[in-house]
Amino acid sequence: MVDTTGERYRAVCERIATATKDAGRPADAVDLVAVSKTYDADAILPVIAAGQRIFGENKVQEAKAKWPALRERFPDIELRLIGPLQSNKAGEAVALFDVIESVDREKIAAAIAKEAVKQDRHPRLYVQVNTGEEPQKAGIAPGEAAVFVARCRNEHGLTIEGLMCIPPADENPGPHFALLAKIAAEAGVAKLSMGMSGDFEAAIAFGATSVRVGSAIFGERDYG
Repeated sequence: MVDTTGERYRAVCERIATATKDAGRPADAVDLVAVSKTYDADAILPVIAAGQRIFGENKVQEAKAKWPALRERFPDIELRLIGPLQSNKAGEAVALFDVIESVDREKIAAAIAKEAVKQDRHPRLYVQVNTGEEPQKAGIAPGEAAVFVARCRNEHGLTIEGLMCIPPADENPGPHFALLAKIAAEAGVAKLSMGMSGDFEAAIAFGATSVRVGSAIFGERDYG
């Protein structure tokens, strides 16, 4: 039985390697983003010790509270914001994160562009696409995504590295992953952040370049 964080982490890495091989893709084609939201440093350290260097957080304030100290000890950590970003947090996000995956509207693009110039720091950026067009979920509509990527580039001077999506929980994720890949080709972006603990192997088959895995590594979260 896999019951420690380190064992769960290694099991996930093996599953990613197998899925990547089965998809006929190069061994290094997929990055694992370990989703460490709600977990403190003590829970994260075993995963760092096992070799993981890319982590995802949902909230700027939570990340700001725990990651600066960890990154002093482990300066090669890459930190990604994978949750919604409010424009008034753009400055803190640009300062803290290496990658922001949740660019989803004009106001956010403008705020990031302003802060990037101000701080002379340029995080890599992904546009979040709401592939299921769910009203409660962040992300730009699929039909508007390619045009929005172009506006980010041409009007705000931003480099968009990829696209990100979170498919509806009650639907087959495959068509959503296929849609994101199609939009990425139209928009001329190379990276696809898609797939989580329950569906990352399917996402790899559809071309994911990074998968965001939390509970399969850290265990089920206790939200209190």
